[in-house]
Amino acid sequence: MSLPDIAEVKSFLLALQERICQQLAQADGGAEFTEDRWTRAEGGGGRSRVLTNGAVFEQAGVNFSHVSGAMLPASATAHRPELAGRSFQAMGVSLVIHPLNPYIPTSHANVRFFIAEKPGEAPVWWFGGGFDLTPYYGFKEDAVHWHRTAQQLCAPFGEQVYPQYKKWCDDYFFIKHRNEARGIGGLFYDDLNTPDFDHCFAFTRAVGDGFLDAYLPIVARRKSMAWGEQERQFQLYRRGRYVEFNLVWDRGTLFGLQTGGRTESILMSMPPLVRWEYNYQPAEDSPEAALYRDFLPVRDWLEEQ
Repeated sequence: MSLPDIAEVKSFLLALQERICQQLAQADGGAEFTEDRWTRAEGGGGRSRVLTNGAVFEQAGVNFSHVSGAMLPASATAHRPELAGRSFQAMGVSLVIHPLNPYIPTSHANVRFFIAEKPGEAPVWWFGGGFDLTPYYGFKEDAVHWHRTAQQLCAPFGEQVYPQYKKWCDDYFFIKHRNEARGIGGLFYDDLNTPDFDHCFAFTRAVGDGFLDAYLPIVARRKSMAWGEQERQFQLYRRGRYVEFNLVWDRGTLFGLQTGGRTESILMSMPPLVRWEYNYQPAEDSPEAALYRDFLPVRDWLEEQ
């Protein structure tokens, strides 16, 4: 069985961050990423890259982190007692993109690797990640493309991989207190460690490399669409759902904040502008109402082809 190659994973993640930043800046055409390198007192650090006030992207953040420690916090070992007393390393790339044009969806992606080690015992390790799409105005063409790209990158790893990880994504990115989905889903997986390291790493590379294939064609189709104040106000209102999910339900956000992670990098996922409105109801048969009616309910987009 192949043993975990931590250096190879880190090399891939650093190159992935570099490649995604280059292509997003190219797609924006009006701004560049600024880099903020940081270190963590307990071990490790990272590099956060943020693009702001671009021609296409109001804010985009692409983070790399590699943190380590002599032991995991109690919150991490409560459900995994086999991790107690082990040193650990956790690394990943996480990104969130908030476009200016309301017709371009917000999107999130991440790929991550975790390993806990103890002398004389086999390491405990796993991969996780995925990507999801949060439109403000729905287009069937975009939703089908997004999910077709996800299905195609999963196909070499088994025919059940896409439906399993699509359902996991639909279930995870669900705002329970609103009883509605955050967006139209995509892929989500965690605790991936079978059948071996090489297989799991290959799948994680496919997810990381596949994100731009899924997202950039949608950006290209929507970035020249004209929009006005009504569309902007609805976008800002719906961004509120993004904030609610991240602060109330997202495990990564909560874990990072509860374990003394770097707050600026953790909250990089937040939109730069957002609003709430009491008991907002979209006008009947409006494009805004269509989002709730036709796009947020879970559906099999591949049947729409």
